[in-house]
Amino acid sequence: MRSRWVPTLTKSVMPLFAAILVLASCGTAPSSGSSSSATKVKGGVAYFAEAPGSPPNYIFPFINSSVFTNVNLYNFQILMYRNLYFFGNGAKAQINYSESLAYPPVYSNNNQTVTIKLKGWKWSNGATVNARDLVFWMNLMKANKTVWADYTPGDFPDNVVSYAATGPLTFVLHLNRTYSSSWFTYNELSQLVPIPLFWDKTSLTAPTPSTTSTSAPDLTTAGAKAVYSFLNTQSENLSTYGTSPLWKVVDGPWRLQSFTAVGKAVFVPNTTYSGPIKPTLSQFVELPFNSESSEFNVLQSGSITYGYLPVSDLPQKSRLSSLGYTFSPWLLFGFDYMPLNFNNPTDGPIFKQLYFRQALQHLVDQQAWISSFLHGLGVPTYSPVPVVPSNTFADKQSETNPYPYSVQAAATLLKSHGWQLSSTGPATCIRPGTQASDCGVGVLKNQPLTMSLQYLSGINSVSQEMQSLKSAAAKVGIDISLSVAPFNTVISNASACTSTSPSCGWQIANWGGGWSYSPDYYPSGESLFSIGAGANFGSYDSPTTNNLVLQTQVDAGNPQQALDSYQNYFVQQLPVIYQPEGYYQLSEIKSNLKGATPQSPYQYLLPENWYFTK
Repeated sequence: MRSRWVPTLTKSVMPLFAAILVLASCGTAPSSGSSSSATKVKGGVAYFAEAPGSPPNYIFPFINSSVFTNVNLYNFQILMYRNLYFFGNGAKAQINYSESLAYPPVYSNNNQTVTIKLKGWKWSNGATVNARDLVFWMNLMKANKTVWADYTPGDFPDNVVSYAATGPLTFVLHLNRTYSSSWFTYNELSQLVPIPLFWDKTSLTAPTPSTTSTSAPDLTTAGAKAVYSFLNTQSENLSTYGTSPLWKVVDGPWRLQSFTAVGKAVFVPNTTYSGPIKPTLSQFVELPFNSESSEFNVLQSGSITYGYLPVSDLPQKSRLSSLGYTFSPWLLFGFDYMPLNFNNPTDGPIFKQLYFRQALQHLVDQQAWISSFLHGLGVPTYSPVPVVPSNTFADKQSETNPYPYSVQAAATLLKSHGWQLSSTGPATCIRPGTQASDCGVGVLKNQPLTMSLQYLSGINSVSQEMQSLKSAAAKVGIDISLSVAPFNTVISNASACTSTSPSCGWQIANWGGGWSYSPDYYPSGESLFSIGAGANFGSYDSPTTNNLVLQTQVDAGNPQQALDSYQNYFVQQLPVIYQPEGYYQLSEIKSNLKGATPQSPYQYLLPENWYFTK
């Protein structure tokens, strides 16, 4: 999913920070110092710094592509609404059945039948989290699948022929073919979210369906669409998050006490939580920021329990240590990239040319960006399969750069494909056509190499990287016009579109965080690059890709071989422009806050594990 931890500071936010300082001075949380005995403290308030410029803005777990971010899913929703299966065991990128709502799935009938047994956790209104809640979710998904951000045609839920609650805690799916059990569990069952029958309504005043009936909710397609429309509308009303009765019914360890328009979220423990780890803190608070500098100013005051150190302020790491903070870089299981809009009516035909993508990739100086702008705290990206954190998925080709930084190589590629370079302006196509030495299909005679790139505001390293790319591109006649916007604006603009759509004006986008593998945890590409996939933001279209992705899903004798073929193709084909993967954030955590590390490779925020010591 699209990931980033980014911010910007408005005058309306300033009173919030002043209030934080007052609260901290009044002793709502234990002191940052700790005694040698390190006695565990019951209660206390932990303050967490939200990503700059990207506060949570969607609460309903059925999420659409415009709000499909890790911040919404794993720093917000997961605190209240748990997916069927929980991923991450400390720093390990793997499934965690002990913290899941269900026992391991049982595959039978040549892997075409999946039986799920729930553990019988409780909703905060006293109802049991049961199979009917999964039927409710599937009814909504079947009827509204194109809205679901992780939808890929042919995959979930299309590959489910039928489903049913065969008992109060037993849910059975019948599939349309044999699938790899690992792939289906990690990438399909991972999308299941039990939702309370209390939400099965189309108005706040509608009666709540019976929670004692043994029959499943019988939603017609029209009914499921109406229920989704209502819940989506309610989720778009941020001002009601802390007060609406809808969002008070939770099965996670936390419930939302209050929420402000700028993104301050106050959570308190869900006293009916059924999971194995109960919250120790009395309150957990997420704080919004608009820029790295605004967060760092508050961090230096000691008022943030769990914040982040901007890369540009790395020299201050020792000083923060003296203030009682522990430095803990946080790396996610994902990769960083910039999508190109292949359907843009002007430059889409250019982006579809492999030689052009190769030329542009040659202008991304990954090693220099890591050294100069990320201060060494990053890893290069050459394919969609991450090399780090350490895993069994990446092969040698994903570790090798086939397009190293070279202005000369980029220039040669353009000139050999019909572009005339000029020292006074953008290159122009002088050989339109479809031959190997021509500009390519759809590229017009005298068309200039001018394009726009929007990137997120508030992050110095991202701004430096984009300025570096613009400078290098200018040397070969690619005129890139840069603009900045908040994270949520960038990801909203960079969406799949048709060439005739008014929303298809974007050309290149960089929200600064690329993709992390969740809720699809197996690093295959069905969500990202399959034709029509919900997260195929640039509308990349390749039948070869579709076939390679399919091979990673089937129950083959050597699934790793299929994954190798997929990733090796994408090393060469460049469906996106790869850029260095930086750490999600350079966490600074109060030394007397325990349980916050190791940090989840999937960006889960798990304050139920945290506690203060004194």
